[in-house]
Amino acid sequence: MSEHETNLPDQKALEKEIGEYLTKKYGQKVKIISSGLLPMAQGEESEAGQPSAGGAADFHFDTNPEELIAYLDEYVVRQDEAKAILSTKICTHFNRISYALARPRKARRNMGQIKSNVLLMGPTGVGKTFLIKLIARHLGVPFIKGDATKFSETGYVGGDVEDLVRDLVREADGDIERAQYGIIYLDETDKIAASPFRIGADVSRTGVQRALLKPMEETEVELKVAHDPVSQIEAIEQYRATGKRERRLVNTKNILFIMSGAFAGLEDIIKKRVQQQSMGFESSVTSVKTTGRFLKQVKAEDLVEFGFESEFVGRLPVIAVLDELSEDDFYEILANPNSSIVVAKKQDFRVYGVSLQFEDVALREIAKLAKLERTGARGLVSVMEKILLHYEKKLPSTSIRHLVVDVEMVRSSAIVLERLLADAEVQAEHRARFEALQAAEYEHLIGFILKRMGNYLEDHQVLTTPKRLQLMAKESQDQDVDPREVCDTFILLVQTIHACEAEISEKCGIMVTFSEEAVDRLLTREPRTLETIQSSCAQILQAMEYGLRLMGQKKGVAQVVISKEGVDAPERYINTLVGETFKVE
Repeated sequence: MSEHETNLPDQKALEKEIGEYLTKKYGQKVKIISSGLLPMAQGEESEAGQPSAGGAADFHFDTNPEELIAYLDEYVVRQDEAKAILSTKICTHFNRISYALARPRKARRNMGQIKSNVLLMGPTGVGKTFLIKLIARHLGVPFIKGDATKFSETGYVGGDVEDLVRDLVREADGDIERAQYGIIYLDETDKIAASPFRIGADVSRTGVQRALLKPMEETEVELKVAHDPVSQIEAIEQYRATGKRERRLVNTKNILFIMSGAFAGLEDIIKKRVQQQSMGFESSVTSVKTTGRFLKQVKAEDLVEFGFESEFVGRLPVIAVLDELSEDDFYEILANPNSSIVVAKKQDFRVYGVSLQFEDVALREIAKLAKLERTGARGLVSVMEKILLHYEKKLPSTSIRHLVVDVEMVRSSAIVLERLLADAEVQAEHRARFEALQAAEYEHLIGFILKRMGNYLEDHQVLTTPKRLQLMAKESQDQDVDPREVCDTFILLVQTIHACEAEISEKCGIMVTFSEEAVDRLLTREPRTLETIQSSCAQILQAMEYGLRLMGQKKGVAQVVISKEGVDAPERYINTLVGETFKVE
C-alpha cells in the first residue's frame, strides 16, 4: 500500500471536510447529512456501511388522542379510562418520535427520555388484546403479540425474549426501519411474577423479567442468531454472494412495549395496604361490591410484593386498568354494528348461502347466558356457537336460505331446528321476519354511519348525501363488513374521482368537477371498485375532452361542473354545454 493511500481520511473526516467546503461555497443551506446522524441508521449495518431504504425519513405521525379515542369508541364498549390512557400515551409516544425525527439536533439534547411502556390490567375477556390490536391497526404500525409464559431467561431452554423483536421485523416484511417504530404486546405478564415458594434460579419468571429490561428501554438486537437455522443459512448465502458479513441490528429505543394480564391476587395485596392506611370505622366496612375499585389504586410497591422486580416495574410507567363487563355491556357489544362476534357468525352462514338476522331480545338473552360463563366477552362466542352449531351443520344441505335467531331458539335450539326443518309454514314465517329485521337493520345502519362516521367522512372530503349513506349501509349489510371499512372504501372511491377531475383539468386548461349528484351516480355503478370508477371517469372525460378544451379557451369561463346528466350521457351533455357557451347573442 502506498503512503498516499495510508493517509486517506476516514468516512467522518471526509464528510466533515466536504461539508465545510459546501458550507463555505453555498452557505448554511447545503450540508452533508451523515447516515450515522439519522436516529435509525444503526438498525442495519454492513461492511458497505449502507443503511436500509425508507425508515426514519418516511416516518410521519399526526394522530391526536381524541381521534384515537373516537375510533376505539366505535368498537369497544365502556373502558373509558383505559381508552383515554392508552390513546393519550401511545399517541404521545409516536408523536414524540415524529417530532424528534423532524428536529434531530434538538431531540438529541434529551438524553434522559423515558419510554411510555404500558401495563394493562383487567379480568379475562374484557378486551385487553382487542384494544391493542385496534390501536395498532388504526395507526398502521407493525404489531406483534407474544405470551410471556413461553419465554425463559436468555441461555436457557425456551423462547428468547429478543425473538419478539425479530418477529416484529418479520411482521414488518423485513423492513427493520419500520419495525423499530412498532408495538410489542406481551400477554399473561402476571404469570412471570416471582413465585414466593421458589428456591434457586427462576429462569421462567424473574429471569424473563431481567431479560426484558434492556429491550424495554433501549438495546440492539441481532437478527441473525445461532439458534435460528434459517437466519444462519441466509447469512451463509449472503457471504457466498458478496464475500461480506452483514450485521443486521434492530434498535428497541422507539419500540413500545405493552404488558397485560389478569393479575389475580393483586387486588388482595392492594386492599390490605389500603385498609392498613385507613383508620377506625372505615377500615372494617369495605363492601364486597366495591373490591373492583382497588385494582385502580395499584402502586409500584404492590407490584413488587406481587412478585415483580423493581427494575421491571420501573420500566412500565403507565398503568391502565380495564373494568369487568356487565350483562348490559355484553348486549351493547352484540348490538353494535361493528360487533365482530355477530358479523363473524353472519359470515359463517353466508359462505353457505344462508342469511342470518338476530332479534333484539335474542341478543339480550345471549348476553345473559354469556355472563354466566364468567369468561368475559369470550363467553359471547361460546354461547353463540352452542346455539347455532347444529344450524350451521344442517341448513347448508337444505333449501332454507334465511334464518332468524329469536329468544326461543336461544333457549331451545334443538327443538326450534327440528320444527324449522319439518314445517314449511315456519320457514315462510322465518323469511318474512328476516325481511322485516333486514329493513330495520338497514335504517339503523344509515343512522349509525351518519352519527358515528359523518365527521370522519367529511374530514376526508366525502359528503354524507342521502344516496351515499344508502349505498354504504347496503354494502355493509350485503357484505357483512363493519361500517368503518365501508366508509374507508368510499373515501378511496371519491378520492379517485377527484384525482380524475384534477387530471382532466390540467389537460384541458379549465377546472372540471363533478357535482355531488354526479359523484353519487358514479358510485352506484357496479362492481363498486377503484377500477370501475377510474374506467367510468376516463370514458366520460374522454367523450368530453374536445368540448372542454374549447371551453377552456373561452374568455370568462373558468369552471365546468358536470351534472348527473353528464355522467349518463356525456357526449350529449358536453355538446349542449358548448352550444350554450358559444351561442351568438
